[in-house]
Amino acid sequence: MTITEAKEQLMRLQRKLAAYDHAESIIYYDGNTTAPKGTAANRGVTLSVLSEERYRLGTSEETAELLEFLDANRDELEQKTRRMVHLMLKDIREMKKIPMEEYVAFQELLVKADDVWHRAKETSDFELFRPLLEEIFATNLRFAGYIAPEKAPYDFCLDQYEEGLTMETCDRFFAELREGIVPLLREIAQKPQVDDSIRFGDFPRQKQEELAFWLMDTIGLDRAHVGLSTTEHPFTISLGSHFDERITTNYHRDDFVCSLYSVVHEGGHALYDTGSAEELAYTVLDGGVSMSIHESQSRFYENIIGRSRGFCRLIFPKLRELFPADMAGRTPEELYRAVNRAEPSLIRTEADEVTYCLHIMVRYELEKRVMAGELAVKDLPGEWNRLYKEYLGLDVPDDRSGVLQDSHWSGGSVGYFPSYALGSAYGAQFLAKMKETVDVDGCVERGDFSPINDWNREHIWRHGALYTPAELLDRVLGGPFDPSYYIAYLRGKCADVYK
Repeated sequence: MTITEAKEQLMRLQRKLAAYDHAESIIYYDGNTTAPKGTAANRGVTLSVLSEERYRLGTSEETAELLEFLDANRDELEQKTRRMVHLMLKDIREMKKIPMEEYVAFQELLVKADDVWHRAKETSDFELFRPLLEEIFATNLRFAGYIAPEKAPYDFCLDQYEEGLTMETCDRFFAELREGIVPLLREIAQKPQVDDSIRFGDFPRQKQEELAFWLMDTIGLDRAHVGLSTTEHPFTISLGSHFDERITTNYHRDDFVCSLYSVVHEGGHALYDTGSAEELAYTVLDGGVSMSIHESQSRFYENIIGRSRGFCRLIFPKLRELFPADMAGRTPEELYRAVNRAEPSLIRTEADEVTYCLHIMVRYELEKRVMAGELAVKDLPGEWNRLYKEYLGLDVPDDRSGVLQDSHWSGGSVGYFPSYALGSAYGAQFLAKMKETVDVDGCVERGDFSPINDWNREHIWRHGALYTPAELLDRVLGGPFDPSYYIAYLRGKCADVYK
């Protein structure tokens, strides 16, 4: 086999794997949006078949031989193909360490767990979900042992979402954030609290949907390739490639701000995915390189852009048009201050920028302890409530508002949460770099997102997974990642909002 023939075979293999991903993603998306409640078992059967076939294809001797051949001749490959081979070999070597029946069983478990989690959250019944969550953590522990027995299990989990991330790095990062955020919260507590009544009222769903589609257009999403649906817990998913992106939101009749920022947050994810270079479609390089880089984009648009004074001025005429009674006598400045009110709250997705990372620290501490065998799953609700009291000073009234609020664990995503905090910090440093060449504030006030999106596309989006997260950060920043940018950003924002 020649190098040219092997490269052609590699592309065919990736297209086939992308087709399996496409089918599995559609089933997942349907299950979380429009599927009837009693259909989880049916989806589980289909996904078990698809996951088994995908496992066979991804770990077959033919696939292994192809990848090993290309890896042995990597000096003759261009950078893009070398990176594809590296990522696929890493995946196949890991998958082959997991017995196929266990891999398939885990996919079936996640379908069931997602369905039960929804029901448990509705009824605030952790005990209903607990047996499945115990299986999910146990499986993560077992898979970590199969694949990387030399690592602490939770280090393995963190690395799955951010290549190279460890507990040591997280501990150091969170300690620095805590050192900056806790004193800031104390300072804010001494100030008169911001009036956020502008966000509450009666906002019909139809009008909120109009706002959602207008927001998508405003930030530059191509609605020919990006769809919007509703779900219990908002998420973004690529269906097969970056040509088909779906975002979701959840409308609250009494508070339009929740959906507004869900749409802008998920829209940031979609901008990143759809911004991949066209040549990367149907390959392992399509889409974002890591969840922290992904969250840097979603939280950049949601918070740094979406909670800016300029953005509030930009969207206020639309709010007056859609909600004339509720916006009568109100001003863009009131909106700006309201959406930047810093105050401990129960729900992570509704948290302000200052307290948000404290929510992540709670989840990080709990995951770390469960994966180390120091905390039993049955004790998660109690420990969750204790940490919320310690970190945020809040009493958690029920499991729906506590340990059951996030969908991540039901999807098997143990180790994902630190990505949100890292992404927030990355975004602040990206902003500083972007401002060297782009008038960010002026663009937002004018409603012209092209220069902002073009900068992100050139420096981040178009590369997909061509570089490691560390390599991409170095290329974008021209130096090391520095969390102090994020602390300075938060301090500046709070000084402005709280005068």
